Amino acid sequence: MSVTKNGNSTRDCDEQWIIQMALAESVAARLRKHGFKCKTVEITVRDNGLSSFTRQSHLQHPTNITDEIVTEAFQLFKDSYKWEHPIRSLGIRAADLVLDDIPVQVDLFGNQEKQEKLEKLDRTVDEIRRRFGYFSIQRAAMYQDKVLSHLDAGTHTVHPHSYFHG
Repeated sequence: MSVTKNGNSTRDCDEQWIIQMALAESVAARLRKHGFKCKTVEITVRDNGLSSFTRQSHLQHPTNITDEIVTEAFQLFKDSYKWEHPIRSLGIRAADLVLDDIPVQVDLFGNQEKQEKLEKLDRTVDEIRRRFGYFSIQRAAMYQDKVLSHLDAGTHTVHPHSYFHG
């Protein structure tokens, strides 16, 4: 997956948030579609010098919620990437999958009701996109950048504008 923008590799944390949001939406939607949750979130980052690294984080509870996946992925990114070179590619992966209907120990101090609302919201977005197309509903963060707002993570691969137009 290329994350170049207007022919340049990205150097901006805000752009990375938008790209990671699109990727996390794609990962989470596929998890929900196939009836899974993940216990591990993994990122892979490659810079324009072709150096790359992979980092992963084990979650406190299995999830298929977009916000939880992108928050964990972005934290991994911020903790690991030093911005010595612009980013050439970025990937987010869910690992340690479990069935989404297995019983899970509820966190005494967690907010189970909030998680249920977020999962219901994500499933509603999935249904709207299934019926009316990927761009029928978007997160507000996607509109912070004109070029990146056209990323179609519904195809599970993100190719910003410059990928096709040099």
